[in-house]
Amino acid sequence: MKDVPKLFGSLVFNETIMKDRLPTATYKAFKEAVQENRPLDLAMANVIANAMKDWALEHGATHFSHWFQPMTGITAEKHESFIAPTAEGRAIMDFSGKELIQGEPDASSFPSGGLRATFEARGYTAWDPTSYAFIKDDCLCIPTAFCSYTGEVLDKKTPLLRSMTAVSKAACRILKLLGITTAKVTSTVGPEQEYFLVDKKMWEKRKDLVYTGRTLFGAKSPRGQELDDHYFGMIKPRVMAFMKELDEELWKLGVLAKTEHNEVAPAQHELAPIFTSTNVAADHNQLTMEFMKRVALRHGLVCLLHEKPFAGVNGSGKHNNWSLSTAEGLNLLDPGKEPYKNIRFLLFLAAILKAVDEYQDLLRISVASAGNDHRLGANEAPPAIVSVFLGTELTAILEAIAADKPYDSMPVTYMKVSDNTIPALVKDNTDRNRTSPFAFTGNKFEFRMPGSMFSISGPNIVLNTIVAEELDNFADRLEQAEDIENAVYKLVRETYLAHKRIVFNGNGYTDAWVQEAAKRGLLNLKSTPEALPHLTDAKNIALFEKHNIFTAAEVESRVEILLENYCTVLKIEAATMLEMLHKDILPAINAYVSDLAAAALDKKAAGISAGFETKLAEKLSNYSSEIYAASEKLTTALSAATAIHTSKEAAAFYHDSVLAAMVELRTAADKAEALLGEKYLPYPTYGELLFGVND
Repeated sequence: MKDVPKLFGSLVFNETIMKDRLPTATYKAFKEAVQENRPLDLAMANVIANAMKDWALEHGATHFSHWFQPMTGITAEKHESFIAPTAEGRAIMDFSGKELIQGEPDASSFPSGGLRATFEARGYTAWDPTSYAFIKDDCLCIPTAFCSYTGEVLDKKTPLLRSMTAVSKAACRILKLLGITTAKVTSTVGPEQEYFLVDKKMWEKRKDLVYTGRTLFGAKSPRGQELDDHYFGMIKPRVMAFMKELDEELWKLGVLAKTEHNEVAPAQHELAPIFTSTNVAADHNQLTMEFMKRVALRHGLVCLLHEKPFAGVNGSGKHNNWSLSTAEGLNLLDPGKEPYKNIRFLLFLAAILKAVDEYQDLLRISVASAGNDHRLGANEAPPAIVSVFLGTELTAILEAIAADKPYDSMPVTYMKVSDNTIPALVKDNTDRNRTSPFAFTGNKFEFRMPGSMFSISGPNIVLNTIVAEELDNFADRLEQAEDIENAVYKLVRETYLAHKRIVFNGNGYTDAWVQEAAKRGLLNLKSTPEALPHLTDAKNIALFEKHNIFTAAEVESRVEILLENYCTVLKIEAATMLEMLHKDILPAINAYVSDLAAAALDKKAAGISAGFETKLAEKLSNYSSEIYAASEKLTTALSAATAIHTSKEAAAFYHDSVLAAMVELRTAADKAEALLGEKYLPYPTYGELLFGVND
């Protein structure tokens, strides 16, 4: 391994590089402009651009690109060389401040949800100076926001930055009332990334994995995750080599990759970074997913980021660990040693509980997708019902405040697991709840509902905005108070009593919780088509407009984009199933049945019983008839779906009819696959995929 501190950030135009290469006055002016959210003047931008270009050239870069995050959920980039002609017919390498600050990609071919017509092509990218430029593929990548010619937001970064501003302003108002002065409050995130690795040669033989990222057919393997032996198990050498190279690539880009291990399902793994500011974390997570895919290929592997690549084993999520910190580094969600006396913590906690309760729908919508629908609600991921886990101690504290009674603190307890060989362990005052969608885990909240393919921007836009709303409401009230401490306790008491229904510390996987949640009046938006239309509810549009996150038109456009994406994903999956069926599965069954029938005739001619061949051939023949009937039903449903012109109706039809027909077809085909002789199998099986990464 190379010198990690020297390697880390070596391809990033970070603070150290800026201090070394920019004039002191320019550097200070730049930092002040960023801190105060002021625009950069062209003279300053020219100096920065020239230094950035020289640094990039020294690292072998020949091009630059405005790197942005459109509504596709992935990143986009258009490379332009530094080359510029001279009067003598030669060329120089040049990069201006204007090129740094603003770019102009085509906006018509990216999802806009009706905000832009095809002929309205002009769009703009604008440099985000809060996220460092970096070098990738010999190209200087400049993180940017993306908007249309008329200013509509067409990306994920712009509303994320706006939400961070909103929550910062609101938090600063609250802190000022509590006697704490800070220039800025930053939302921070550490997104844990789950993923699968499969052998590339096997992946190439599976049209479903190639086209959709998940297996649309596949009989259950004799062995899955039942033995619980993969989680935290020994990492195979081939996978370890992948992880080692991935770490190095990410460290060069300043990504704080920290923890890596085997996850629960065979072939499943996880990477977790250290916390950083939310917009930088979002950029870094996009880079993490990109480099997972490209590094895997170098090792003859394919990285699967779909939320549910395999039926019958755990899917993959992205745990969004979220908190708030002041410019001085104070974590506002750190309860301290005596949380019942920490009015700052209790106030922020109450605001978050109120926000989650009042905007359950937005949190659910922020993680809605065709892929994630397969995962949410299964016994491997949080249910589609949003609730908050606080644990024993925090719940007891809030209950005491609600009852206006003193709280008897829980004593520190120690566990002795052996004799004096092993020191006693300090026991936490609360357990962890892996079934909770939104769990307090010591000094942060872990939002466990996002799927593994998700950009974390969407969930954090919602989290920042709803918390900003409640903090603003709290500040409006507390600014009228004469005794702040008493006013805070009164506000926390009232808030908890009004919103305690959102707190649930039990097992979120049980049917009993579904029934209990319904009694509490909590939402259970089970599918994407059911959830997404709520984005345009009046209260949600009002929230986003109030905090300058989205206009009403931008909210409506996002519903259109997401519903269209849902329909498109299912359309591709259904078409892939039908192609695999007609070109691979049915021919394989027929070939086996024909061989069985021929063998039966040969045996009968020789006077030998052919019971096995006859019965198996008959069973497979019956399955093939069942499969064909199901395929006809899917074909009819798919044809009907494509004739529906409104996205809301189409998405509902895809969910109720097309997806149901896909499930029926798969069930029949998987029964047949389980009986096929090995030489007739048209593609690698679940067992080969899940256990096929050799040492």
